[in-house]
Amino acid sequence: MRALSVPLCRRAPVHAFLLFAIACGGDASSNRADSTAAAVQSDVTVAINGESPFQYPAELYDQGVEGEVRLRLYVDSAGVVHPESTRVASSSGTPALDSAAVRGAAQLRFAPAHRRGESVSMTFYQPVIFRRRAAAGPPGTAN
Repeated sequence: MRALSVPLCRRAPVHAFLLFAIACGGDASSNRADSTAAAVQSDVTVAINGESPFQYPAELYDQGVEGEVRLRLYVDSAGVVHPESTRVASSSGTPALDSAAVRGAAQLRFAPAHRRGESVSMTFYQPVIFRRRAAAGPPGTAN
């Protein structure tokens, strides 16, 4: 599992955590199959964006609306997200946050996964978490 965390500032990109789920096949009865499955599991797509492409909708930020959207993404063997295959797997309950997550996902860039030395396509889930940063209190107080 690999996470990408991007600092959240007012009307700036939201924290984005990337979780990769991989379905691996293989015969667990042999040590060779176990080591092959372990190698496949450790070789996943890796986000290479310099900054998070997810934008917190300003009006929702101002209203204190928060939520988490879970997206299902398909990334081809070149590391390109196919926006037409992006789906909301789990809604935040706020359509505007769901839409912002889908829009941002189209701008994600990845280094592709590799299996046996070859670049491969992959489907995985990505949670996108929209959270406001807690306001700083007076010095010496806990937030």
